[in-house]
Amino acid sequence: MADFCRNNLIWDLDNTLYRITPEFADMLDEATAVAAIEDLGVPLSFDEAKAKVKESYATYRDGGEIFVREYGISPKDMFFAYHKRKPIEPIVPYEGVLEKLSNIPLNQYIFSTSTHEVCEKILHHIGLYDFFKGRFFSVEDFECYKKNENSDVYKKLCEKLGIRPNDCIFVDDSYSNLEFAKEIGMTTVRIYYNSNSAKDKSYIDAAYKGLNAFLDDFPKQLEMCRLKHLVL
Repeated sequence: MADFCRNNLIWDLDNTLYRITPEFADMLDEATAVAAIEDLGVPLSFDEAKAKVKESYATYRDGGEIFVREYGISPKDMFFAYHKRKPIEPIVPYEGVLEKLSNIPLNQYIFSTSTHEVCEKILHHIGLYDFFKGRFFSVEDFECYKKNENSDVYKKLCEKLGIRPNDCIFVDDSYSNLEFAKEIGMTTVRIYYNSNSAKDKSYIDAAYKGLNAFLDDFPKQLEMCRLKHLVL
């Protein structure tokens, strides 16, 4: 059972604080394919590159990783080429999320695999920029381009914030990111949308179907923490 008696809540952004619908996911695949071909010179047709993106995500949980491995593209170049083409306007914000976040009595941060610039644009678009101003971070800020390779980037985030990993709850839709957050002692929460495909993963402490399911349950969990503290 997850221990939510923590002081810091760290959110992923993409597909966590807003939903990447299947239609939007297809747009992102297309943006990755175009970036690989037009910006990075990968010698494939659009259809071939898009198929590679889908294969890459299924294999590596990262749509651009296959171009790094098979075509010698640097992770940094792939990261920035994709984000320069990443669409923002199709994102549909959740209603009522700001109010629910505002009622959570914890320190809240965002840690994203989008670039810092794209994070800022998305937060403005979904109405959460003012709430997270000065408290959102990209892997780019730590000279890294992923969250699912090792735990070092999570350690660097905690050092920057001056907080202990075991005093943090980390919420992400991608189970491959949660593995390394758990490795350094964070409580881990997965947001999923269809079936909980990672229910067998021991490094996931709790899972909720959709963001609102977590936001609606979390105050109850915090009240349990408060009562537990009073008893102790």
